[in-house]
Amino acid sequence: MSKSWVFEVEVLFGDCDPAGIVFFPNFSKWMDASSLHFFMQCGVPPWRELVKTRGIIGTPLLEINTRFLRPATYGERLQIETRIVEWCDKVFIHQHTVRRADTVLCEGRETRAFCVQHPQDPQRIQAIPIPADIKALCL
Repeated sequence: MSKSWVFEVEVLFGDCDPAGIVFFPNFSKWMDASSLHFFMQCGVPPWRELVKTRGIIGTPLLEINTRFLRPATYGERLQIETRIVEWCDKVFIHQHTVRRADTVLCEGRETRAFCVQHPQDPQRIQAIPIPADIKALCL
């Protein structure tokens, strides 16, 4: 298991569809922001620094699964709780729980990998083993 951090967002009018309900891709956008926030709160250097010092360009999304339970609308404050629930050699699983106070609205799981530019083809990226020091910061 890992540390858990909460990222908060305020739902804006533009986040909603014509019915006033949050347009579903916005949950993915907020989970992605919460993923970055998680690493920053754990003390992992910003991606811009890691690319300069270690060649790590970030943690691209490989797979996402989202389950919607309740709607949200503009003017509400949502909390996205993020943790890493599984560590593998080159990938990890982020679990996100989106709440409005005590009500769970959405649950998401993301598979991500730490990546660098491919050494033989700079147009591609490749996953690397999860750096032990970064993993330690997140536990």
